[in-house]
Amino acid sequence: MGGATPRHDSREAWLATVAALGILTIAHGGPMIATVALTSVTTELATTRGAVAAAVSLSYVGAAGGGIIAGWLAGRWGIRRVVLFGAVMLCAGLVLSVRGGLPWLYAGHGLFIGLLGTACMLSPLMTYVSFWFVKQRGAAVALIASGQSIAGALWPLLFEWGIALRGWRWTMEAYGAGALIVITLLTGLFLKPPPSAAAAGPQAVAAPLASLAGLRPQAAMAALMVAVFCCCVPMNMPMQHIVAFCGDIGLSSRRGAAMLSVLLGTAFLARQVWGLLADRIGGLRTLAWSSAVQGIALCGLLVTRNEAVLFSVSAVFGFGLSGLLPAYVIAIREYFPAREAAWRVPTVLFAGYVGMATGGWGAGALYDRFGDYLPAFLLGLAFNAVNLTLLLVLVVRDRRPPLETAAPARAGAAPA
Repeated sequence: MGGATPRHDSREAWLATVAALGILTIAHGGPMIATVALTSVTTELATTRGAVAAAVSLSYVGAAGGGIIAGWLAGRWGIRRVVLFGAVMLCAGLVLSVRGGLPWLYAGHGLFIGLLGTACMLSPLMTYVSFWFVKQRGAAVALIASGQSIAGALWPLLFEWGIALRGWRWTMEAYGAGALIVITLLTGLFLKPPPSAAAAGPQAVAAPLASLAGLRPQAAMAALMVAVFCCCVPMNMPMQHIVAFCGDIGLSSRRGAAMLSVLLGTAFLARQVWGLLADRIGGLRTLAWSSAVQGIALCGLLVTRNEAVLFSVSAVFGFGLSGLLPAYVIAIREYFPAREAAWRVPTVLFAGYVGMATGGWGAGALYDRFGDYLPAFLLGLAFNAVNLTLLLVLVVRDRRPPLETAAPARAGAAPA
């Protein structure tokens, strides 16, 4: 590659994308240890599931708030410095989380893993990769958004083995050290500055952007933030509680971990389908279809306790949720100027991470109140219905032409 000018949709672009995927797979694994060890941590700390689940939720809240600042800093200092700082904080947070009881767990997850750690990787890397692509932006963003899905398919069984062998505290410390080493190597080797806006061609730079459903920019942002919050509340309920839920209905923790792996493994495979679809029909319409599938799967969780059927429901749920977060990034890039992406993407995703935190904590709190996950799943279905309704209204109001005729309007890109 030498000193050649980087190009959109190039081999170099895909190398950066795969590296970002690896980093996000590791970053998502940090909070997942407490999810797999939910019952063990609850018993050892003599507390409730809701209290332990709150630690994971705090990591999402921290990532949501910190992501806005991290995205802004990445646009000025470059992606490498921000990601490396986040890797150090992720390691520090896991080490801190094992030092004592709930206060240490909350500080480690909320402040270090969330606010200072994963916040420097999640939204900044999604924005960074979107600047590398014009024609294949949907597929690329969908791929790196699969970091959570790969983490869910890869880590739970390994964490279950580590927790059973050495305990959840040792597992957190070992994972933190390994994460720091691998993220540092990937960042130094592959995360190079993306192409400039001019590299996409003068027509792409000058082309105007369409209005989202005829709304003013700030109203459009608010609509997307409400939508992503409402879809992420139900999204995180099964992801964070499926292992504990399986234990409640008589299945082993290993079967529960396998079910979580199926859910997120399916999400990884399906995300590529949603990404290709977004490149053809746009982010907004992709969101509506994905939300509908997630809602159907939530209905399945309400009506069955059969192990085989639950594995199928988990796969459908993973298929549905996989199209949501990346499609929001695509929609932002389609309807807002590229120069605003560094702060608009993490701001919209802020609402999504808050929704995930609310869903994860809320499901645990409702379980503690009622002794069953049914009320939580019902509430999740209600939030999903609000999300789908809002998205359908936006789709009906949208007057944007098909992507094939609007390609110049979406092609502009700018460095992160």
